[in-house]
Amino acid sequence: MAFLQEKLPCFCVLILCMAVLVSSHNRYYTSPSVPRLTDAFPRVPISNGFSKAFGASNIQVINGSMATLALDKSSGSGLVSVNKYHFGFFSAAIKLPAGLTSGVVVAFYLSNADVFPHNHDEIDIELLGHDKRNDWVIQTNVYANGSVNTGREEKFYLWFDPTQQQHQYSIIWNNHHIVFLVDNIPVREFQHSGSFFPSKPMSVYATIWDASQWATHGGKYPVNYKYAPFRVSFAEMEMSGCISNPTGTVTSCSKNTPSSLDPIEGPEFVKLSNQQISALGWARSKLMFYSYCKDTSRFKVMPPECK
Repeated sequence: MAFLQEKLPCFCVLILCMAVLVSSHNRYYTSPSVPRLTDAFPRVPISNGFSKAFGASNIQVINGSMATLALDKSSGSGLVSVNKYHFGFFSAAIKLPAGLTSGVVVAFYLSNADVFPHNHDEIDIELLGHDKRNDWVIQTNVYANGSVNTGREEKFYLWFDPTQQQHQYSIIWNNHHIVFLVDNIPVREFQHSGSFFPSKPMSVYATIWDASQWATHGGKYPVNYKYAPFRVSFAEMEMSGCISNPTGTVTSCSKNTPSSLDPIEGPEFVKLSNQQISALGWARSKLMFYSYCKDTSRFKVMPPECK
């Protein structure tokens, strides 16, 4: 008994340390300083730049500049851009639903699956809801001329509570790379180094929907509609790039002859600065917990960009 009494405090300290390690992703980090790219582009009124894609009764547009989207038992909801884009800078300030949100997905993404259902392109920011033990996480993904089986997913914890206020989620897409940013911090860079790269014009989407079959721990925790409706707000929308029609004819600038009309071809968008590279390393070392490049059960032969 004396031995147990002596060891008990040490045992309790060990358990406490393990708990801290398990919940370490809940810590709120101070992010590095980076250029505020979101300040470089004009904001697009939602009432002018978007139309209602689905779940119209669950969409409320406020003063033309902010939209509240809801998910309930009847439907999710979503907005789609009026224009299609070939390359650009795309951003939204998003405040996520609080409380138990297992199975809920909030997405800000580009896609042309409506035009190319069997060989579509897509660039995704997906915010995945949580059960009682975990926070919201961000999943980034890229599809190029393929089906849903060809995705390149990476997942990250956030370094703040995304339900307390709006945070900016952004995408750079040009002929050089795709960059995913959160509050202007690059969390992922996908280089244009081969045939796997989105190449066709895409629409911009903002949605909330039920992804019970896969979103939270592989579908282990479905949406619990006891806590519905789940509401997300979108504001400070930015869409600057080459406006294109569905046939691929560029109407606002030429991807072959970059000019001042193409706002994502400047030196600050061709490659990351040293400051951004440092911030990217910070995000990936502290916050990334899944990368397809390390998923040997899924890819028997790693995609070439992983090498």
